[in-house]
Amino acid sequence: MDCIPRTLSRGQTYDALSSQANISGYRAVLEASNEFGRFFAGQMTAAGKVPPAKVLVVGTGVAGLAAIQTAKNMGAIVRAFDVRPVTKEQVEAMGGQFLEVDYQEDGSGAGGYAKEMSKEWHAAAAAMLSKQCEEVDIVITTALIPGRPAPKMITKDMIAKMKSGSVTVDLAAENGGNIETTVKDQKFITDNGVICLGYTDLPSRLPTTSSTLYSNNISKFLLSTGPMTTKVKDHYYIDHEDEAVRGMLVLEKGQMMWPAPLPPPPPPSKETAKEVEVEVIDYRAPYVDGAKKAAYLAGSCLAMGMAAPNPAFSSMFTTFALSNIIGVQVVLGVTHALHSPLMAVTNAISGTTALGGMHLLAHANSPSVYALGAAATTLSTVNIVGGFIVTTKMLDMFKRPTDPPEYYHLYGIPAAGTMAIYGAGTMSGKFPEIDAAAATLSGLLCIGGIGGLSSQSTARLGAASGQAGVALGIASTLGHLSPTMGQTASMAGMMAAGGAVGHYIGHRVEPTSLPQTVAAFHSLVGIAASSAAIGDYMNVTNATELDKVHLASIYLATVIGSVTTTGSLVAFGKLDGRLDSSPMKHAARDQINAGLGAATLGAGAVIMGGPELGTGLGCLGGALTTSGILGWHMTASIGGADMPVVITVLNSYSGWALCAEGFMLDMPVMTTVGALIGCSGAALTKIMCDAMNRDILSVILGGYGTKSSGKGVAMQFEGEATTTNVDSVVSLLAEAQSVIIVPGYGLAVAKGQYPLKDMVDTLTKAGKKVRFGIHPVAGRMPGQLNVLLAEAGVPYDIVEELEEINDDFDETDLVLVIGANDTVNSAAEDDPNSEIAGMPVLRVWNSKQVIVMKRSLAAGYAGVDNPVFLKENTDMLLGDAKETCEKLALGVKEKLGK
Repeated sequence: MDCIPRTLSRGQTYDALSSQANISGYRAVLEASNEFGRFFAGQMTAAGKVPPAKVLVVGTGVAGLAAIQTAKNMGAIVRAFDVRPVTKEQVEAMGGQFLEVDYQEDGSGAGGYAKEMSKEWHAAAAAMLSKQCEEVDIVITTALIPGRPAPKMITKDMIAKMKSGSVTVDLAAENGGNIETTVKDQKFITDNGVICLGYTDLPSRLPTTSSTLYSNNISKFLLSTGPMTTKVKDHYYIDHEDEAVRGMLVLEKGQMMWPAPLPPPPPPSKETAKEVEVEVIDYRAPYVDGAKKAAYLAGSCLAMGMAAPNPAFSSMFTTFALSNIIGVQVVLGVTHALHSPLMAVTNAISGTTALGGMHLLAHANSPSVYALGAAATTLSTVNIVGGFIVTTKMLDMFKRPTDPPEYYHLYGIPAAGTMAIYGAGTMSGKFPEIDAAAATLSGLLCIGGIGGLSSQSTARLGAASGQAGVALGIASTLGHLSPTMGQTASMAGMMAAGGAVGHYIGHRVEPTSLPQTVAAFHSLVGIAASSAAIGDYMNVTNATELDKVHLASIYLATVIGSVTTTGSLVAFGKLDGRLDSSPMKHAARDQINAGLGAATLGAGAVIMGGPELGTGLGCLGGALTTSGILGWHMTASIGGADMPVVITVLNSYSGWALCAEGFMLDMPVMTTVGALIGCSGAALTKIMCDAMNRDILSVILGGYGTKSSGKGVAMQFEGEATTTNVDSVVSLLAEAQSVIIVPGYGLAVAKGQYPLKDMVDTLTKAGKKVRFGIHPVAGRMPGQLNVLLAEAGVPYDIVEELEEINDDFDETDLVLVIGANDTVNSAAEDDPNSEIAGMPVLRVWNSKQVIVMKRSLAAGYAGVDNPVFLKENTDMLLGDAKETCEKLALGVKEKLGK
């Protein structure tokens, strides 16, 4: 019966070899597990961790596939090897790993068997199998070649490398065996403790199953002899044309008919020659590109020198250029966890737009100008006080109970001393350059305010430095302006009013409302910048005599301030839930943006012509209006998922508006601080875009899709998500030794950080390794989740960034994803046509078990389905994040007895 061709599809019904080999493969795994001293499946218990057994199956025919399936069902890690590459798909479909030899040769022979391979192939295979024997616990071999002894695949030297207690089962023992240490029909133990089984009666050890299957082979063959070819039921006929009949026919009418003619070998595959396009690397291109950039930079600097109206501008341009270089370096040094405090401190420092308002108050020639100056001064002070209070609050959240005491208030002594010395020097009138020195020191202190955020240990010192810098900037401006007592009292009153509002807002802000608060603060800077610019233009005696640099500064401060104001207000509305977070879409979106941009530039061209005051004010008002509408329209066209990028862009805008004011008023401190903030926002924008694999222009113009998104149709993921319950997750948490928690914006909305902290404390006390993995764009502004966890008291040293933790998921027992979606979406890596293709994501699916906590199975902000939800190692725990975290915290506490 085992002579029937196995390549005949119906012949496999009668093939005794196949039916009995299936039993042998199954029984081989049972025999191995009986001799093996451990579980096949890995175990995590309070007493310790037991790794899963590693099984290597050599030969993936009927017996091999049965062994793979059985070992996999028992929880083992299964690897398989065969000379026939076509079996790879079957192995992987069963969950096994197919091993390949680094030598191109196909071992597919006639009749579904393997053919004998070359010496070179055997050498490469031996090297690969030798390495595998060092790693695996169980080896099962099934390799056979018709009419030849079984090939020796596993040598004594390979067995000598196996660990003591390992097991080998040789299903080819009857034909000489695939393993050199095999003894036919016996159990043999090597000197190094490897148990070698050479049993040849494995089907007999499951007699009921083997007898049932064999009787089915016989009866079905006899019933098919005749009807299969004559098509007449119950007509018995030996037909030589029937491959099944001819294959098993031994004797007919006294004539020896065996063996049957061999089936033809498989036809050679017709490989069409593929034209391989060799990628030509242009080594010259990057140098050409670099040379062009160098030429542009040099040309721009020289052009600015040619356009300079006076030496003061050249000096200011030098300050601007150096401030940009320093600003980029300082901002890139800020740690990711402190990006939210960075946004807050730059918000506060951008309040130096108050200096422009103070200029107007001191030199106003009309009530309108005075009102604009008052607005700029008051609103800027709201930013200063509110921003620094929010910064201090956030940094205080990162304090740990074990941290040593801090005495940063002592820095107030040298700050007060500096102010006193400056005041005395100014009032004496003997030191005309002391104002410039104070302004320079103010700029340096503001730079230190941002530079201090490079680490947790210096962050609060940075906040103190920033506060001192802004205070000294205001003081140096007062000294430079020499206002009257009445003007000084007015300025003090306006600043007190603005400071009171900022104090009120700052103390009411919660971590969940940080994004919208920052956006609202940006709008105040925008209003202050536009007010100061328009007021300065209204305050001139003869507008036609203004130089081009002054006119350009007024125009840019007005336009950038207007865009910042309306864009920030829309961002505030979306983040605060007062406006729909979805992008505004209509067919003429790009045309409207282009038209508004053209109108704004047109008004700017008229202003640069130096018209008389009335015309200039009309054009300035037109530019203010069109740029304001443009800011509103562009931000409204951007979806909620891109708000982190929008906030950083607006932050950058506020800096450039302040910079333009510095050129307008010839104040180096404003130029320095403005360049610092502009670079800060630009650097954060780049970080955010890189983290989302987005192009900044696509974000600003309201598009979606990453830089790597293909033009084809996105993959359709099939399957059904598996839901779980709190009790099951509590058990998993109790058994796991390593846990990574990946929070998203859903945790912030639900305010579930406090019960989550309680659960983490319980797990940590029980000896579990618990960490947090934070994506750069988790939340609605950079670093928001870090602040949220710090508020609950989570130590910052167990909170890691994507780059730090992404390689650790492979060794993690359990990952808890709370309120995150797009940042853990495997489609970003697996689907080149996905809208988030190429976006760096946290590879949570590589862990042993994933629990995703969400309100529903809905897609994230990007609107992309998440295949992680459908994976075998993922379970969904649906419900409110805070309530679920509370139940988990209580369950874990009860389970671990703490």
